[in-house]
Amino acid sequence: MSITWVLRPEDVARIRFAFSPMWELVASLRTLQQPARQSIHLPWLKAVRPRLAGLDLTELLALVPPTGYLADFITPPPDTPMPDFAAELDRVRRADPARAREEAAKVEGTDRAVIARFTADPEAGVLRVADALEAYWEVGLAEFWPRVYALLERDVLRRSRQLAQGGARELFAGLGPAVRWTGEKLIIDRPWCDAGGLHGDGLVLVPSAFYWPAVAVMTAPYQSMLVYPVQGVGTLWEQGPPPAPGALGALIGKSRAAILIALAEPATTSALATRMALTPGAVSQHLGVLSGGGLAVGLRIGKQVVYRRTLAGDMLAAGPGPHA
Repeated sequence: MSITWVLRPEDVARIRFAFSPMWELVASLRTLQQPARQSIHLPWLKAVRPRLAGLDLTELLALVPPTGYLADFITPPPDTPMPDFAAELDRVRRADPARAREEAAKVEGTDRAVIARFTADPEAGVLRVADALEAYWEVGLAEFWPRVYALLERDVLRRSRQLAQGGARELFAGLGPAVRWTGEKLIIDRPWCDAGGLHGDGLVLVPSAFYWPAVAVMTAPYQSMLVYPVQGVGTLWEQGPPPAPGALGALIGKSRAAILIALAEPATTSALATRMALTPGAVSQHLGVLSGGGLAVGLRIGKQVVYRRTLAGDMLAAGPGPHA
């Protein structure tokens, strides 16, 4: 089964990127239910499972089955590029109860008694679900969110450059085998979703670590959204940044060497601070030295400054080549 969206030139012009802590949280419920599907997240599972004993996830798991349709009101498409969890949770709390009831009734393969309880009083059900999401976030993902955030941020920066440099064809070609672009139509291999289509408000592209390697779509009455697998998910649970080579660390300092190596992928100060386990102020100081030495350069993208290595930085990070 596939979904076909016709993208007019104005739709392509209004493509934007965002990522969503709420989406990751809800997707992680499927990881809990089907660990074998995503063995890449086993380090997270091992850390989180012992913490869940005191939580009642019954209603959440009924609305988010291991496969198939999940109730859309729980995952509102992000309305800003980098929403925080509190803002997204507030949107869930304000979900339309009538729409939530309709969506809950469409969920299949879970406890019908739990679904019936929700649909009998969806206004109370929405509030219970929001409370359960908040409790699950605090136990299951809040501690790990900076790491996931950094991975998603790097992906968005990479894809934004791809779109700017190669256009829609290059962008969609890199989103995985389930997504095909004909030059006019976006064809998505995706069961369980209503066909729908774009409805004049552009398209939001959302990378996901916990939904990886699958894709998902949402459309009317919501903002049109395509969730795609983030690149580099295999590095997500690695402990710390790549080690700095001894010689490079001795030359420019261990922290600066680690930052220079991490800049193999462009990143913001906040993302580097998270990866390096340093304060943003310390990272900013090191970036100032690297930039002053011609090894890195900052580029403004919207309200953020994104740093990347220069050619000289690339050569220094690569280390000495083989002797003749």
